[in-house]
Amino acid sequence: MMHEPVTVCTVDDYNQILADFAQFWDNDRTRRLHNPTLIHEFGSTAFVIKDNQTVAAYLFGFYAQTGPVGYVHLLGVRRAYRRQGLASRLYAHFIQVAKANGCTQVKAITSPTNSRSIGFHTAIGMVPQGTPNANGIPVVKDYAGIGEDRVVFLMEI
Repeated sequence: MMHEPVTVCTVDDYNQILADFAQFWDNDRTRRLHNPTLIHEFGSTAFVIKDNQTVAAYLFGFYAQTGPVGYVHLLGVRRAYRRQGLASRLYAHFIQVAKANGCTQVKAITSPTNSRSIGFHTAIGMVPQGTPNANGIPVVKDYAGIGEDRVVFLMEI
């Protein structure tokens, strides 16, 4: 298991994540969410864990402007580094930083079909909001636009 510290994501780290995108994600559906603004404007809440110079895992978050909420926008773990607790380490670090900056909740969103994400967020104590859909998964209807339901997780911190 890796013991390298969580550090702030640099532009070089961001570029490496994009260059190696397929090693973090099974498809391109989240690529459009990887906006460079997350590094340039919200960089103090963008974190990585590295193995030497290789980004093993990352979390891009920011603070909501509608309330004292830390929002986790993206969380990725390189395939070769999965099941080592890196995602949980990144979340714990983000929660610590969010609390120190006045946040009282952490929020994350995923699609109702992303069972791996739903399982992870539930396992770390996040609570899905909304009403069960036809498959019994709590969703917030139309969260991402008309017909685009999402699983919205909240956790008090």
